[in-house]
Amino acid sequence: MNDLVVITGQTATGKSKFALDLAKRSDGELINADSRQVYEYLDIVTGKDKDELKKSGIKVHLLDVATPNQSFSSYDFVEFAEPIIQDIWKRKKTPIIVGGSYLYIKHLLYGQDINVPPDEKQRKTLNKLSVDKLQEKLLSIDESAQTKMNNSDWNNPRRLIRKIEIATQSVKSKACLPAGWSVKPVRSKKYDTQYSILNTQYKMIGLKHKSRESLVDAITKRVHKRIAQGALQEVKNLLKLGYKKTDPGLQTIGYKQLIKHLEGGCTLEEATADWINKEVQYAKRQYTFMKKDSNIQWREV
Repeated sequence: MNDLVVITGQTATGKSKFALDLAKRSDGELINADSRQVYEYLDIVTGKDKDELKKSGIKVHLLDVATPNQSFSSYDFVEFAEPIIQDIWKRKKTPIIVGGSYLYIKHLLYGQDINVPPDEKQRKTLNKLSVDKLQEKLLSIDESAQTKMNNSDWNNPRRLIRKIEIATQSVKSKACLPAGWSVKPVRSKKYDTQYSILNTQYKMIGLKHKSRESLVDAITKRVHKRIAQGALQEVKNLLKLGYKKTDPGLQTIGYKQLIKHLEGGCTLEEATADWINKEVQYAKRQYTFMKKDSNIQWREV
């Protein structure tokens, strides 16, 4: 039986340090499951401590695998992560997945309702639509879509576009199936039985803040540290490279607030306060989704 360890949980709980310490003790290699750290050039704001990682001597996979103007979905993560995990096993080491993007982990371990790659052609068309129009289009395909999404996702154009892709493909797939059949989950496909995610004894550890106060304090300190490290200059450099605020990589917490400041929409203090507030909200959403997974063994920090 192959072993797999997953370190997940709320933001600002020290997941990376925990995973690095574990990797040193267990001859492991890390696989990044942070949807922001898959992007190159996005280092300071995302907390990608390359110097610390290099100093540790531990190999880390799936950092800097996409440019900020590319989309990188949970589908992409699974496609990248599976062969990496199998390669680590073949070298008699322990793969350790670390990150707070629970959707990545969920789809890797449990599968998806349907195996849907991004549709770049469709995305170009959908990107021109307003949020209202995207909502209308999604409802025209799946009338119960709104009940399956939280308010934040329902008003997020990127999430709506992804839902439209999946819903569209689901309708097409179901239309091709005989009566009474259903779409099989991605986990049902056949794998090498020796090096298969299905043939896995995995342990999943979740780190969470012990209180709201500790959550706010940890995030506040971290945001101020990243500002001091040069987060604002990092954003300026990204814009100089030609990346836009509408690019997938920059549609994330921290970058959105600092870009608004650079555009004159708010002061740096206001941008920082909003960054902290959005990170706190994100951490709460993380735990809301993750606590439904009974396989996660929780630890307070």
